[in-house]
Amino acid sequence: MRILGIDPGFGTIGFAILDIEDSSKHLVELGVIKTDKNAYFGERLKEIYTDMQNIIAKYKPQAVAIEKVFFSKNITTGIQVSEAKGVILLALAQAGLHPKEYSPSEMKAALTGDGKANKTAIQKMLKLELRLNEIPKPDDAADALSLALTLSFQLR
Repeated sequence: MRILGIDPGFGTIGFAILDIEDSSKHLVELGVIKTDKNAYFGERLKEIYTDMQNIIAKYKPQAVAIEKVFFSKNITTGIQVSEAKGVILLALAQAGLHPKEYSPSEMKAALTGDGKANKTAIQKMLKLELRLNEIPKPDDAADALSLALTLSFQLR
Protein backbone atom coordinates (compact mmCIF):
# COMPACT_ATOMS: atom_id res chain seq x y z
CA MET A 1 0.00 0.00 0.00
CA ARG A 2 1.21 3.48 -0.80
CA ILE A 3 0.51 6.23 1.75
CA LEU A 4 0.75 9.98 1.20
CA GLY A 5 1.39 12.04 4.33
CA ILE A 6 0.65 15.77 4.22
CA ASP A 7 1.61 18.56 6.62
CA PRO A 8 -0.62 21.41 5.42
CA GLY A 9 0.43 25.04 5.31
CA PHE A 10 0.44 27.90 2.84
CA GLY A 11 4.12 28.87 2.74
CA THR A 12 5.53 25.37 3.04
CA ILE A 13 3.56 22.14 2.68
CA GLY A 14 5.32 18.94 3.64
CA PHE A 15 4.62 15.67 1.87
CA ALA A 16 5.91 12.14 2.14
CA ILE A 17 5.29 8.97 0.17
CA LEU A 18 5.60 5.73 2.13
CA ASP A 19 5.22 2.21 0.73
CA ILE A 20 4.02 -0.52 3.08
CA GLU A 21 4.31 -4.17 2.13
CA ASP A 22 3.63 -6.80 4.77
CA SER A 23 5.73 -5.60 7.70
CA SER A 24 8.27 -3.62 5.68
CA LYS A 25 8.11 0.12 5.16
CA HIS A 26 9.96 2.03 2.46
CA LEU A 27 10.31 5.79 2.11
CA VAL A 28 9.69 6.62 -1.56
CA GLU A 29 9.79 10.42 -1.53
CA LEU A 30 10.06 13.25 0.95
CA GLY A 31 9.63 16.89 0.03
CA VAL A 32 7.93 20.23 0.33
CA ILE A 33 5.79 22.50 -1.77
CA LYS A 34 6.93 26.10 -1.28
CA THR A 35 4.94 29.14 -2.31
CA ASP A 36 6.22 32.67 -2.85
CA LYS A 37 5.42 34.75 0.24
CA ASN A 38 5.14 37.86 -1.96
CA ALA A 39 2.60 36.32 -4.34
CA TYR A 40 -1.13 37.01 -4.18
CA PHE A 41 -2.67 34.50 -1.77
CA GLY A 42 -5.05 33.14 -4.43
CA GLU A 43 -2.05 32.35 -6.64
CA ARG A 44 -0.39 30.57 -3.74
CA LEU A 45 -3.52 28.42 -3.27
CA LYS A 46 -3.56 27.66 -7.00
CA GLU A 47 0.08 26.55 -6.83
CA ILE A 48 -0.62 24.29 -3.83
CA TYR A 49 -3.60 22.76 -5.62
CA THR A 50 -1.69 22.14 -8.86
CA ASP A 51 1.37 20.75 -7.09
CA MET A 52 -0.80 18.44 -4.98
CA GLN A 53 -2.55 17.17 -8.13
CA ASN A 54 0.87 16.46 -9.65
CA ILE A 55 2.05 14.57 -6.55
CA ILE A 56 -1.13 12.47 -6.54
CA ALA A 57 -0.81 11.72 -10.26
CA LYS A 58 2.88 10.84 -10.02
CA TYR A 59 2.80 8.64 -6.90
CA LYS A 60 -0.78 7.28 -7.01
CA PRO A 61 -1.31 6.93 -3.24
CA GLN A 62 -3.97 4.55 -1.96
CA ALA A 63 -4.30 6.16 1.47
CA VAL A 64 -3.65 9.63 2.85
CA ALA A 65 -2.87 11.03 6.29
CA ILE A 66 -3.10 14.77 6.93
CA GLU A 67 -2.63 16.90 10.00
CA LYS A 68 -5.70 18.43 11.62
CA VAL A 69 -5.52 22.21 11.53
CA PHE A 70 -5.72 23.88 14.90
CA PHE A 71 -5.78 27.54 15.78
CA SER A 72 -3.13 28.68 18.18
CA LYS A 73 -2.18 32.27 18.90
CA ASN A 74 -2.40 33.66 15.37
CA ILE A 75 -5.94 33.27 14.04
CA THR A 76 -5.08 34.87 10.68
CA THR A 77 -2.39 32.26 10.04
CA GLY A 78 -4.78 29.51 11.13
CA ILE A 79 -7.39 30.70 8.66
CA GLN A 80 -4.84 30.79 5.82
CA VAL A 81 -3.62 27.28 6.67
CA SER A 82 -7.26 26.13 6.67
CA GLU A 83 -7.81 27.67 3.25
CA ALA A 84 -4.69 25.93 1.93
CA LYS A 85 -5.86 22.67 3.45
CA GLY A 86 -9.15 23.17 1.62
CA VAL A 87 -7.47 23.15 -1.79
CA ILE A 88 -5.43 20.11 -0.74
CA LEU A 89 -8.63 18.31 0.28
CA LEU A 90 -10.20 19.27 -3.05
CA ALA A 91 -7.28 17.74 -4.99
CA LEU A 92 -7.54 14.59 -2.85
CA ALA A 93 -11.31 14.33 -3.29
CA GLN A 94 -11.02 14.72 -7.06
CA ALA A 95 -8.64 11.75 -7.01
CA GLY A 96 -11.11 9.71 -4.94
CA LEU A 97 -8.94 9.89 -1.80
CA HIS A 98 -10.39 10.46 1.66
CA PRO A 99 -7.66 11.33 4.15
CA LYS A 100 -7.42 10.26 7.76
CA GLU A 101 -6.79 13.29 9.94
CA TYR A 102 -4.53 13.28 12.98
CA SER A 103 -3.84 15.97 15.54
CA PRO A 104 -0.21 16.52 16.49
CA SER A 105 -0.79 14.82 19.85
CA GLU A 106 -2.46 11.79 18.19
CA MET A 107 0.52 11.42 15.86
CA LYS A 108 3.03 11.79 18.70
CA ALA A 109 1.20 9.21 20.81
CA ALA A 110 1.06 6.74 17.91
CA LEU A 111 4.79 7.04 17.22
CA THR A 112 6.23 7.32 20.72
CA GLY A 113 3.47 6.46 23.18
CA ASP A 114 3.62 10.05 24.47
CA GLY A 115 1.19 12.64 23.07
CA LYS A 116 3.52 15.41 24.25
CA ALA A 117 6.74 14.00 22.76
CA ASN A 118 9.22 16.54 21.44
CA LYS A 119 10.38 16.81 17.84
CA THR A 120 13.66 15.01 18.61
CA ALA A 121 11.82 11.94 19.91
CA ILE A 122 9.62 11.87 16.80
CA GLN A 123 12.63 12.21 14.49
CA LYS A 124 14.48 9.41 16.26
CA MET A 125 11.44 7.15 15.93
CA LEU A 126 11.19 7.91 12.20
CA LYS A 127 14.85 7.09 11.73
CA LEU A 128 14.55 3.85 13.68
CA GLU A 129 11.22 2.64 12.28
CA LEU A 130 12.15 3.36 8.65
CA ARG A 131 15.82 2.40 9.00
CA LEU A 132 16.98 5.76 7.70
CA ASN A 133 20.64 6.80 7.76
CA GLU A 134 19.77 10.27 8.98
CA ILE A 135 16.91 12.23 10.48
CA PRO A 136 14.51 13.35 7.73
CA LYS A 137 14.61 17.03 6.82
CA PRO A 138 13.12 19.61 6.44
CA ASP A 139 10.75 19.61 9.41
CA ASP A 140 7.58 20.02 7.33
CA ALA A 141 8.46 16.95 5.26
CA ALA A 142 9.41 15.02 8.41
CA ASP A 143 6.01 15.92 9.90
CA ALA A 144 4.31 14.59 6.77
CA LEU A 145 6.33 11.39 7.07
CA SER A 146 5.27 11.09 10.72
CA LEU A 147 1.63 11.31 9.64
CA ALA A 148 2.10 8.66 6.94
CA LEU A 149 3.79 6.35 9.45
CA THR A 150 0.97 6.93 11.94
CA LEU A 151 -1.56 5.83 9.33
CA SER A 152 0.55 2.78 8.51
CA PHE A 153 0.35 1.71 12.16
CA GLN A 154 -3.42 2.09 12.10
CA LEU A 155 -3.74 0.06 8.89
CA ARG A 156 -1.74 -2.91 10.25
